[in-house]
Amino acid sequence: MRFSFFFATWAASMLCMPGAWGQSFVDNTDPPFWWTGMPVEGLQLMIHGENLKAFDIQLDHPGVTIDRVEHGDSPHYAFVYLDVTESAAPGTLELKWLHPDRPQQTAETTRFELRARSPRNAKGYSGSDAICLITPDRFANGNPDNDAVSGLTEAPNRSDDHGRHGGDLAGIRNHLDYLSEMGFTAVWLNPLLENNQPQWSYHGYATTNYYSVDPRFGTNAEYQQLADAAQQNGLKLIMDMIMNHCGSEHPWMSDLPTQDWINNSGNFSPTTHRRTTLRDPYATAADLKRFSDGWFVKEMPDLNQRQPLLADYLIQNTIWWTEYLGLSGIRMDTYPYSDADFMTRWTCELRAAYPHLNICGEEWSLNPAVLAYWQEGQNNRDGYTSCLPGLLDFPLHHAFMQCLNAEETWQSDWVPLYEMLGNDFLYPDPFNHIIFPDNHDMSRVHTQLGDDARKTRLAMVFFATTRGIPQFYYGTEILMSNAGDDSHGNIRSDFPGGWSEDTTNAFSGAGLPQESADFQDFTRRLLNWRQNASAVHNGRLVHFAPEGAAYVYFRQDESTTIMVVLNKSESETVLDLGRFDEVLKGRRALKEVIGNTAPEVVQGQLTVPGTTAWILEVH
Repeated sequence: MRFSFFFATWAASMLCMPGAWGQSFVDNTDPPFWWTGMPVEGLQLMIHGENLKAFDIQLDHPGVTIDRVEHGDSPHYAFVYLDVTESAAPGTLELKWLHPDRPQQTAETTRFELRARSPRNAKGYSGSDAICLITPDRFANGNPDNDAVSGLTEAPNRSDDHGRHGGDLAGIRNHLDYLSEMGFTAVWLNPLLENNQPQWSYHGYATTNYYSVDPRFGTNAEYQQLADAAQQNGLKLIMDMIMNHCGSEHPWMSDLPTQDWINNSGNFSPTTHRRTTLRDPYATAADLKRFSDGWFVKEMPDLNQRQPLLADYLIQNTIWWTEYLGLSGIRMDTYPYSDADFMTRWTCELRAAYPHLNICGEEWSLNPAVLAYWQEGQNNRDGYTSCLPGLLDFPLHHAFMQCLNAEETWQSDWVPLYEMLGNDFLYPDPFNHIIFPDNHDMSRVHTQLGDDARKTRLAMVFFATTRGIPQFYYGTEILMSNAGDDSHGNIRSDFPGGWSEDTTNAFSGAGLPQESADFQDFTRRLLNWRQNASAVHNGRLVHFAPEGAAYVYFRQDESTTIMVVLNKSESETVLDLGRFDEVLKGRRALKEVIGNTAPEVVQGQLTVPGTTAWILEVH
């Protein structure tokens, strides 16, 4: 009887013991592997399993030592910090979990691969580039077999604007030649990491696995193959990242590593979205906390980057993807919503490791002073310093749209734009901002401009020739519109020809309406011309105070002078070229670069047709 009781007690204890009966008690390790010769010191392994806190860990690998092991509030995580020296050789590390009761006995071994580094010849994006922004689920379905994946909750439903439509990495890769032929030199992809959410998972902004591409888009290997293929097609790759929040279905939401991993104790509390609060000298501490610690939506828990283990995890994840894909740039989502000190650390450490890398932060404010605070080189009164190279220029976008959509004023239709560019004195480097006529979060530019192709052409010319790095949303080149419905699902509509059942194919031009085909041809000529327009890439910008419906500015370097004329009016306007002789210096020979025509100059005057945009080479 006593023996039976002892045996039952022993058996129960063994069943509760991690690794009992030969079963693995480690179920996940982030990152999945690492490299030798990395440009950063140290490596954090975030390991999850059963009661890992009970074990000591041992490692014997030349050039690699355990610096320290940390545990959070959950016993199921071990944060193993490794020192990987320059002498470390590629191979498989063996982390030995020592039995709690018999420390000389290994309870289990976790293997971790250390790969040889293969540096990629990546260059950062710059003013010489034209970026195509793509929402992967809505561009092209290259592999219908991965539209639905076992274990992922949301199935495809192309009839639902907010559902998954099946676009994937294979679809993008199949059409890299189209993007290159159009004249794009860089591609920014909306997030591709796993979003195992029950609905609205197509957009990618609710991450549930930081080290895995969503299987409905493809695999990590396919992402890497796309990066390589893009480079072979002359296209730089920009990855969309999110440090501020994760998805509500992320596995750690049911087993938080620390109690402070998620802001507001893991409970939904919405942000105020009042971004000026961060700089407001009169703001209350409560309002500051509500903005920074509040959640975007219930489905996107707000991460606490002040938590040091989480901060290390996020920075290392960024480094991993930068190395794995050979990235040229990163677009950081909701930049000001994350902890400001963390974002400084994130940008500074990343750029120290990858000096070529360019980074753009999303600060959706119409106030240039708010953007300027975050840019590298800004002398802020509070002493805050940043390593962020550039931002998305929402103030410039708003001013341009205001000019084209507002009623005519007694001064000029272009004054808001002229004055907004005058605010560039606030920025340490306005030429490193990404400028755009639209993006995935707002109505398409063609819709914003009343579906008027002439006005949309004005927008394309302006954003392709003014200061900054232009980004165009996929489909703008064929006048894609979302008239009557500004929901995100409609804005991010499918590119025609990306699905085998499509009757219109914008990649080949089959079935494309004539107006769309003409605009596509115009965009192709514009962007291909821009590739060799050195004055537009890094030349100085000089603009003249607008008068009436015309706005005139110049881009100029040592070898080339480009004159851009925008006439918003339905009627023609006459320009006295003598007014621009500060730049023209008496030159009157002009060639329009897109149509390759020579506008006639009569007695020093240039007549510009109504609703026209001209790019003129000055000779």
